[in-house]
Amino acid sequence: MKTVLVGVGQAGGKVTSALVDFDHEMGFGSIIGALGVNTAKADLQSLQFDTVLVGQDRVKGHGVGGDNELGAEVMQSDAREVMAALDGRITAEAESIVVVAGLGGGTGSGGAPVLAKELKRVYDVPVYALGILPGRGEGAMYQVNAGRSLKTLAREADSVLLIDNDSWHSSGESLEEGFDSINANIARRVGLLLASGEAVEGVGESVVDTSEVINTLRSGGISALGYASAEASEDPDENINVVTSVTRNALLTGTSLPNAVEADSALLVVAGDPETISRKGVERARRWVEEETGSMQVRGGDFPLDSGRLAALVLLGGVERSGRVQEFMQRAAAAAEEAEQRDEESDEEDKLFQNEDLDNLL
Repeated sequence: MKTVLVGVGQAGGKVTSALVDFDHEMGFGSIIGALGVNTAKADLQSLQFDTVLVGQDRVKGHGVGGDNELGAEVMQSDAREVMAALDGRITAEAESIVVVAGLGGGTGSGGAPVLAKELKRVYDVPVYALGILPGRGEGAMYQVNAGRSLKTLAREADSVLLIDNDSWHSSGESLEEGFDSINANIARRVGLLLASGEAVEGVGESVVDTSEVINTLRSGGISALGYASAEASEDPDENINVVTSVTRNALLTGTSLPNAVEADSALLVVAGDPETISRKGVERARRWVEEETGSMQVRGGDFPLDSGRLAALVLLGGVERSGRVQEFMQRAAAAAEEAEQRDEESDEEDKLFQNEDLDNLL
């Protein structure tokens, strides 16, 4: 899938950078353009691709301070500038556009839905979003921002591939190390998905193409992506269990959204040396995914790759009914309620202080 990436906000820029690097290192060539967009000038300076600084007249390059309403406003005001920067990148070769953003910050959570809407208005190719949920320990403001943004982004984009920070954060890692690890995990999984069906060494029996990814995400809403890999045997018959095992691990323990199993549609991609991929194993794994997801729209195919390992990618479309999504939205709603109560208490204290101050003056 030939794709143009637009990284919005600090997290969006870093994940886009990781995806670009992975695509280049693997020699896939599926990412044909990238742009970084932010309200904070400092966050754009480390990016190795073109960038656009928005909101200069409002925040002077210092960011929006987590205010996602302000993030949405400045993106709306400067959307024309962003679209002009993308004009030469989104060519007839592009098969999709992916807006990448952390949903907890101000610029990403506020600006990504605005930009997705504008891109859909102008271009005929699918506009997807890659949204990163904040971890449980990242503070109430981030939870509230993400809850608001996710609802809007799911409405504006053709599908939101959701990444839960908590799912790939290892205990004992510092916050910075954790983010680097998460970005690497995202790049590997999403990079392989985008590259599926590209011209690579080897010929598979049933190679996945772009249309299958698009059809899997056609139901819209929220999507998730699972991944797992294992050493392969040289004999494909010995890899039947390897294929089924990595598929189970991809869906049950390696997904970007823990416990998201029930889905409207799914795509199983088995990547590896075509000589070692067991067709019987792929078909058995595909039927298992059908049973687990409850979907009759489960596609399956190969991704020829020069590797001594076999990997399974499981793309799930329409997972918004999953327990993890519901749990997060409840957490975001509770955080919003707490924030509202604190604001009311603060207002009462301000009024009390003002009255006492006035009495003293009198």
